[in-house]
Amino acid sequence: MLGWLPELLAAVCVSVLAITLHEAAHGYAALWLGDGTAQRAGRLSLNPLRHVDRVGTVLVPGVLLVGQLLTLGRVEFMFGWAKPVPVDLRALANPRVGMMLVAAAGPAMNFALAMISGLLVHPLVALDGVVSRDLLLAGAHVIQLSILANLVLGLFNLLPIPPLDGGRIVAGLLPRALVLPYMRLERWGILIVIFGVFLLPRLAPGYDPVGWALQNVVQRAFDFVVLISGNA
Repeated sequence: MLGWLPELLAAVCVSVLAITLHEAAHGYAALWLGDGTAQRAGRLSLNPLRHVDRVGTVLVPGVLLVGQLLTLGRVEFMFGWAKPVPVDLRALANPRVGMMLVAAAGPAMNFALAMISGLLVHPLVALDGVVSRDLLLAGAHVIQLSILANLVLGLFNLLPIPPLDGGRIVAGLLPRALVLPYMRLERWGILIVIFGVFLLPRLAPGYDPVGWALQNVVQRAFDFVVLISGNA
């Protein structure tokens, strides 16, 4: 286990990397499908500052991380979002399918990063006897945080609430007559998320459907990554 400051720095680093590559994946998917809006806006960059949302990337994750470290002494849950990547659906050959593919690219990137993180355990284990045991344990913990951050970000974004990626995927699957009414939720989407994740469990103690679903799905996904990466 890391000390609280190294734990905080490690959690911030893996979270920023997860968010940055998530957003860049949206931009590259849009570019591949014919829309260069994100490229012209400089959103294909791997510079995290290009993707920062002051509330979603700084305030909310910061409060969560510091709060957990002060109360639990460790990080168990990470949550946040970045500035949305601009996409011009009119530039896509098939706007409905294109919207779904662009939306799915972000979570897909996070799941790939979680898998890559799991595979990094093998070269780390090979260093046993070469580097100190404390360094190996610290490296294993950072890998664990990386898997966790990417799974939470990927699965959270698949919630069917606009403007989350899951909401855009659902919009692409709905009958055309229902798309516009459904997408009107987008203006309230973040407020719905904040209410479901933060306020509802406090207003109704013991009732936390979003947290319960995420924790259970994330735990199963974490176990799956450990299994298929050969670390079980």
